[in-house]
Parts: sequence; C-alpha cells; structure tokens
Amino acid sequence: MTDAQYTTLPQWPNAYPASGASATLKLLNEDFIVTELPQQLPSGEGEHIWLDVEKNGANTAFVAQQLAEAAGVQERDVGYAGLKDRYAITRQWFSIYLPKGETPDLAQLRHPEFKVLTQSRHVKKLRPGDLQGNRFRIVLRDVAGDREAIEANLQAVASQGVPNYFGAQRFGFEGGNVEQGRAMLAREIRVRNPKKKGIYLSAVRSFVFNEVLALRMRQGLWGKTLPGDVMDEAGRPTGPLWGRGRVITTDQAQALEMGVAERHATLCDGMEHAGLDQARRALVARPVDMSWDWPQADQLVLTFSLPAGNYATSVLNEILRTTEPERHNESAAVE
Repeated sequence: MTDAQYTTLPQWPNAYPASGASATLKLLNEDFIVTELPQQLPSGEGEHIWLDVEKNGANTAFVAQQLAEAAGVQERDVGYAGLKDRYAITRQWFSIYLPKGETPDLAQLRHPEFKVLTQSRHVKKLRPGDLQGNRFRIVLRDVAGDREAIEANLQAVASQGVPNYFGAQRFGFEGGNVEQGRAMLAREIRVRNPKKKGIYLSAVRSFVFNEVLALRMRQGLWGKTLPGDVMDEAGRPTGPLWGRGRVITTDQAQALEMGVAERHATLCDGMEHAGLDQARRALVARPVDMSWDWPQADQLVLTFSLPAGNYATSVLNEILRTTEPERHNESAAVE
C-alpha cells in the first residue's frame, strides 16, 4: 500500500500463533453484553440529568436522538461517554442539559430498543472519553477447531495482553473512512459536515497508530521496548496518535515512528495542519479479570474488562477467527 491510496486495510500481524479455529459472533444481541464502567456517578444535584440506559438493538446516536426528543431539547444538549455496538445489549450513561423547569421522569419512557434504568442530576455534561472502560460478556457460537490451540491463546491473552490495535469498526466499511480521510487531507474532496470530518480524522489517526504497532510486531518487538520509547503510567511502551508538535520518542523508537510517518506523509502532514495535537496510546491492551468457560462443546463464553479506547475485537482476534451475520456491518465501535 502506498501513500497514494487506501482502498483496502492491510492485514496487521497478530501476537500469537493462529489457532485455526473459528466461531460466530453476535448471532443474538444477548451474545454481546457490554456494561460501561463510569468515571463517576451523579451527585444528585446540578444542571444536567444523568441517565443509566440499557439498549438492545439500537445504536448510541439513535438513543441520544430519542432522549433529546423526549426531554424537549436539542441533540447537542445530550452527551455520552462512548459509542456502543448496535447489535448487542449494552448499558451506558447519557446526560441531558436541563437547567430549568420541571425534571421529566424519563424512566417512564417506553421504547422497544432501550429503557432508562435510573436518572439523577449532576453538575457536568458527559463527553466522549468520560469513562474508565467497559465490561464484556461475549458468547461465541459454532466454535470449530482445535480446542487446545484456543485454550493456549486464551492463556496467553490473559497473562500477556494483546496488541492494542484500533478495531476495524474505526475505519468504516471495508476501511473506506481512511481513503476518504486521505482525500480530505489532500484537498481532493471537501467535507463540510463536522461529524464526518471528525470520523475521517479519527480513522486516519488510528490507521497510522496501527501501522506503527504492526511494524514493531513484524520486527519481533511484541512485549519488548525500544531505546527511546515513551512509557505510560503503567510502564507500557506507547505509540503515536499523530498531530502537530514534537515527537517525544528518541533513538530507535523515534526512527521507527518517523519512518512510518514518511511512508504516510499525506496523512501525517494533513493531521498536523488539521489542528490535531500529538498524543500517545499504549501499544499493549491488557484484559482485566478475564475468565472463560465452555457451556457446550461448540460454545465459548468470555468475560473481561478493558480500559476506555480498547477494543474487544482486538482480544477476540488473538484467540480465533470470528464472523458476524451480514446485518452487523453497521455496528459502532465500543470504546
């Protein structure tokens, strides 16, 4: 792939040997249960109403629209910390800015795809990233392949973690958001919609991060550090979320990152001019409290938690190959 076009996503390398096994993911909504882990709970006072919502078969933006309509406010007055998959049962928090007047009882709202479990007031709006992480319960059906190989990868993931790739959901259908982002940054197309512009920038930035991580994997650096690496608070090496400002790695780590940036110059130069600032992201994702069991010979149930911004699909990809029903192509990212 050259910097001229990004019509397909590359096959980024795995950390562990392929198990050769396969399974069906999200055959039913209840096969993918996600519970948001909030940074804080509402205090009971303030200008915002916080809602604990369980949704089933709806995407986050749709629920936000419905809540805005029910509360009689604009969509911009509704906040949430992260997107959650549509074809799943998910529990997450929403906020609504309602400083004056009577407080509507939104727990009485009836909708076939979501319900409000509790509501309380708080002093601030929920914004993207305002969460600790997510707790997952995933049922994999029609599991076929070598069970010992699956178990070996499960043990490796639980003890060593997984490459912290951004999931395929980030890049749109067949990775199309990366090419749209390249065309936008190269000024071949003009994107007026701020939401679409943000989606394309996010896809491009995530792509470059994945390329840095993939190069380290190909060089045998999984689980290892390079001279000049920048570590996070947990002592893990980090990769770049590209933007303007100085690259803070040095030595071999900086040389590797700058080499990727040169290979994708249109993307990286464009992100700098688009106003994004340099940031860092851990190269390793570590599932917390991971457990699994086999209720049936062809059924595997996984539970684990991940920090905000980490993808459950990155965990699954290191265990076996999953396929989803065609209707799931529009699922949103969980982060």
